[in-house]
Amino acid sequence: MLLQGKTAVITGAARGLGRACAERFAREGADLFLLDIAEDLPGVPYPLGSAGQLAHTAALCERHGVAVATAAADLRDPQAVAAAVEQALDRFGTVEILLNNAGIAAPSGKSTHEITEAEWSLMLDIDLSGAWRMMKAVAPAMIEQQAGSIVNVSSTAGLVGYRHFAGYVAAKHGLVGLTKAAALDYAPFGVRVNALCPGSVRDDLAVEGRMLSEIARSLDVPVGEHEDVFVRDQPMNALIEPEDVAGAAVWLAGDDSRQATGTVLTVDGGFSAR
Repeated sequence: MLLQGKTAVITGAARGLGRACAERFAREGADLFLLDIAEDLPGVPYPLGSAGQLAHTAALCERHGVAVATAAADLRDPQAVAAAVEQALDRFGTVEILLNNAGIAAPSGKSTHEITEAEWSLMLDIDLSGAWRMMKAVAPAMIEQQAGSIVNVSSTAGLVGYRHFAGYVAAKHGLVGLTKAAALDYAPFGVRVNALCPGSVRDDLAVEGRMLSEIARSLDVPVGEHEDVFVRDQPMNALIEPEDVAGAAVWLAGDDSRQATGTVLTVDGGFSAR
């Protein structure tokens, strides 16, 4: 029970890595405040997490005997973000952990000069500025209590470049930079900030993941063949499992990593070591 007695706010919790992390956090004893936009967005060419999926994540977590609350929030809206964090603090009193997981993989699949202003703004507003808004809302409470752990889910795209993914790569690189700067800002107050960089994560049906298949679509890789294609670039000859990422998130969130801040932890099977 590595997170016993702690409250965690998790964004993008309806499905995928958000659900995997939420359920693992629940198994480790954390009470949870789960956020998701819970609706589709114009400009994002695939369905986002739904209200029903968010409720299902909550139900899975409640089976572990922890307290769970949910809210729908668009991370592009500062007022919605502030209201959600206030709701979490009203419900639980404190927030010891923030897992910034929410993000989109598309619109992508274009050369840098072909990206429209709207596509560029949408990607950065969600994948980078959304995490900053959550940090901005949660940090004052963590500073007051002189403790907290913020985990920003970046990507190997935050470490290396990918062809036809300039917006995503820029946002994820920015998230790594934000992590390092915020770590220095908050270190005097006992608040840690770290980045987690997963590689190619398998779309596990149990968590209703679809990120890898959407990346494949953007690259014109046939869905159904895409896992074999992505495995070819994996030094360990296997895709990353959602549970692998969730385990790393637990370590960064918990007390065992109490001297880790401003760090970037990769879970990519050696992909970025090449």
